[in-house]
Amino acid sequence: MGTLVELSPLTRIEGHLGIRLELDGGKVASAYCAGEMFRGFENILRGRDPLDAQQITQRICGVCPISHGLASILAQEQIYNPALTPNGVIARNLILGANYIQSHLIHFYQLSALDFVDVTAILGYHGADPALNDLRDWVSGQRKAGAISPGAPFLPRYAGHYIQDAGLNVGALKHYLQALDMRALAHQAVAIWAGKVPHATALAPGGVTEQVSAKKIAAYAAIIDQLRVFIDTAYLPDILAVATAFPEYFQHGAGPGDFMAYGVFPQEDGFLLPAGRVSHGQAASLDLTKITEQTTHSLFSSPSGLHPTKGQTIPAPRKSGAYSWLKAPRYDNRPQEVGPLARILVAYQAGQAQVREMVDQLLGALGRQPAELNSAMGRHAARAIECKLVAEACARWINQLKPGEPTYADFDVPASGAGAGLIEAPRGALGHWIEIADYRIANYQCVVPTTWNCSPRDDAGVPGPVESSLEGLPVADPQNPLEAARIVRSFDPCLACAVH
Repeated sequence: MGTLVELSPLTRIEGHLGIRLELDGGKVASAYCAGEMFRGFENILRGRDPLDAQQITQRICGVCPISHGLASILAQEQIYNPALTPNGVIARNLILGANYIQSHLIHFYQLSALDFVDVTAILGYHGADPALNDLRDWVSGQRKAGAISPGAPFLPRYAGHYIQDAGLNVGALKHYLQALDMRALAHQAVAIWAGKVPHATALAPGGVTEQVSAKKIAAYAAIIDQLRVFIDTAYLPDILAVATAFPEYFQHGAGPGDFMAYGVFPQEDGFLLPAGRVSHGQAASLDLTKITEQTTHSLFSSPSGLHPTKGQTIPAPRKSGAYSWLKAPRYDNRPQEVGPLARILVAYQAGQAQVREMVDQLLGALGRQPAELNSAMGRHAARAIECKLVAEACARWINQLKPGEPTYADFDVPASGAGAGLIEAPRGALGHWIEIADYRIANYQCVVPTTWNCSPRDDAGVPGPVESSLEGLPVADPQNPLEAARIVRSFDPCLACAVH
């Protein structure tokens, strides 16, 4: 056996994720990705009033509750069949769009950028920026006071190669601080239509319960304008700078080569980001009946290979041969990568003009080809492109609202029925499946983005996308596996969602 490396828990992600690497000759020979806790939301929902579902499922995650709420609502609406209003559909897009922006900004600046930016550069800062001076003085003060972890969460960190340019590092740290304010602004934009965040109360089957007014339109538009400026002047330039400084990450971190998206943001001419699949660079069909969840290596005694409509959640913490609290979703028995990269590749293959223009422009600036997007750096680039795309769409949608017209349509809840709610969360394809019997939830199953990406091996022993993306990766220092951390964080894992 070669060298074993444990990254457990992997920090700067959402939830508890364990990564185990087996190195041979300085490269990852095998990787194992484990969700380390059980939550049981699907069991909590059984027997509840179905109209509780969109509120309870939002508690699965504090970063993407909007997506879970909307997935639950879409599943229920397949049963209730309400006549949605144009205002209701647009308001949902505005809520989810602002949630996307805050999620993508926090992923890059607060979670991933510190894998590349040298935060110690702040100690040499002598400029006049008050925020940076406060940050420098805070880190210096903690070091002098002998704090156990001075500068946390910036430090400690893995030793390794970081950006060398002091000006670039300081600029990125300035944007790190500004991104906190931008995230708060995006939350405020969500709250204009959703009531509060996280765990919005205005989301309901039939639309949203918040009314449209000219004052709210103006407030949302003003926030989106500020976010668009930050995306154009900070986020995209920082992505270009990091991609230029670390070109090798266009060769590291490739997933299994199969990508899937359910489609999101309905418009008059279809989804802004369409549904579909891409298999090894070619567009492929999407048949939702081919989705199953396999459990051979999962800590569940539930039968393996069930479609989510028949899914079961039976925990088995002492199951032999299992190593994760995640099931292994598969499409036609194949692992699928989901997330911003999957959405952008599906849209690119579908010929979405704006996506093709933005992708070609960014890749041209970096001297890269579309095939190189299947990589760790490709995920960062796709996420930034999508952030700009969604922000610009929000700026269009806000002007399509009509003050005074309804945002909500009433409906009746039948005694029985079944539905599927498919949507794209910021982290990828999200599906909720509900069955109602005698006015109560008889069964509820969620298959979430990180369950796809961080899944354990399936019944055939095929690794999940994160596991396969790590295999073959050179690791220079097993005590400081910075390369592996960069690959895993490029997926933006959310284990709180995955172990729902």
